[in-house]
Amino acid sequence: MEIGTQTVILGGGVTGAGAFLPQGAVVLDQGVIRWAGAQADLPAEYASWQRSDLQGRLLTPAFIDCHTHIVHGGHRAREFEMRLQGASYEEVARAGGGIISTVTDTRAADEDSLVAQALPRLDALIGEGVSCVEVKSGYGLDVETELRMLRAARRLGQMRPVRIRTSFLGAHAVPAAYKSRADAYIDDLCIPALRAAHAEGLVDAVDGFCEGIAFDTKQIARVFDVARELGLPVKLHAEQLSHIGGTALAARYGAMSVDHVEYATEADARLLAASGTVAVLLPGAFYAIRETQMPPVAAFRAHGVPMALATDCNPGSSPLNSLLLTMNMACTLFRLTPDEALRAVTVNAARALGLNDTGSIAPGMRADLSIWNVETPAELAYRFGFNPLHQRIFGGAI
Repeated sequence: MEIGTQTVILGGGVTGAGAFLPQGAVVLDQGVIRWAGAQADLPAEYASWQRSDLQGRLLTPAFIDCHTHIVHGGHRAREFEMRLQGASYEEVARAGGGIISTVTDTRAADEDSLVAQALPRLDALIGEGVSCVEVKSGYGLDVETELRMLRAARRLGQMRPVRIRTSFLGAHAVPAAYKSRADAYIDDLCIPALRAAHAEGLVDAVDGFCEGIAFDTKQIARVFDVARELGLPVKLHAEQLSHIGGTALAARYGAMSVDHVEYATEADARLLAASGTVAVLLPGAFYAIRETQMPPVAAFRAHGVPMALATDCNPGSSPLNSLLLTMNMACTLFRLTPDEALRAVTVNAARALGLNDTGSIAPGMRADLSIWNVETPAELAYRFGFNPLHQRIFGGAI
């Protein structure tokens, strides 16, 4: 298939322009979608444009992974073994494992090493039709390493045809040197690191981990106040292991997303609906730590809370590098429909990152698209361990 500056793509099926169109067409002009609809309705003005026939293949928006930790040093395979022997995620963390063990490996890695380790993870995502990846800091927990992680993330976007959105996650865990002094850590290191990263242009959003093993709502609120002062949007890990009010906090600050949310309630769903905050479900973490508390999907549906999906790719609680498998997990474990899963990795994932120019097939959107060797959208979530991507279009180019 060839893509010119002005091309009409004829799909065996097109989804992302509203309802599934068995015989759809999308018009691309200089890397932007100019028109989308049924082939029978294609305006005459495009009759002379170059045409590319997908020969029955499905065309969708390119995928977006809106929650990852792909920049980090080392691995935590030993903790995987510990959990198999009965240790909980919280027990591993309190024993000095978890996030803190990755902090040690990440602090020891220079920027080139962080980039080299992250590239295979990024390439795996791109190979599944992903066009945009959110990357968090949070494994440095000191000013120097947090900045190094964010610089590495920015470099990934220069080395591959993909958009990288960075989130500052200095409030990820309390480092060993500040054990039992979380407030001092926020003052001494987290907030100064945020200000330094923002001054260097390294931050697109500010995140935090609001949980009993990390930071409480008052501590996160102090970080969010600085984010607001700097004009940065916020998002939050909340209600993964318990319910301590993180979702309500995120809604109060108008967060773009609140992620994990296994222990969120119907009252939380009402708050998210009112604030326009996206609920990002992370079935990889649910699976890896053998969680049994399911996120309140029915409440999110009932109150119109948009749901996104992401890999949460990280070395400990979700060493998952496949957004296709994430979709299957969400349908199988959380009972999302295949249509909800597809929206969750496209239009809703874009919304979770504050992006309004990608994630759907509509006039004015970037031509970030994926062509699949399947006939129907449901096939994308139906299979697992199989990648049906035929080609990916990024900014109008194969």
